[in-house]
Amino acid sequence: MTKLTPLLAAALVPLLASCAPAGSAAPSAEALTPRQAQLLDKQLGGKVAGAPVKCLASYRTNETIRVSDSILLYREGGNLVYRNDLKGNCPGLARDSDIMVVRQFGSQTCSGDFFHLVDRSSGIRGPTCVFGEFVPYRKPAGDEG
Repeated sequence: MTKLTPLLAAALVPLLASCAPAGSAAPSAEALTPRQAQLLDKQLGGKVAGAPVKCLASYRTNETIRVSDSILLYREGGNLVYRNDLKGNCPGLARDSDIMVVRQFGSQTCSGDFFHLVDRSSGIRGPTCVFGEFVPYRKPAGDEG
């Protein structure tokens, strides 16, 4: 068995981590900027995560919140927010200036569906991105605030 030098081992860690399937690791809070973490806490703080769902009825949500290049939130009223951790990174999503064009079939957006970004001023199409599962976050029963 060959021994790895510390320098070689340190160089291999990011390479090996990039080989993991998308969405295989839990989202890491340290990847968020302080502003993004604050926004996520503001929207999900005090709420309890439920079982993930594959699809979300588009007509039931009333607000899309871009947290980062890999996290979207969909608000359904005051007590329910769905978190979507995209299957991979979507460069430029967090800027919130590009238009999200969702490729949707029917009245639902589902895990595995695609969307792409379009530059608002030039009309140039940006990256294609893929939705993950939608995790509902609700206020606990009896919590009015």
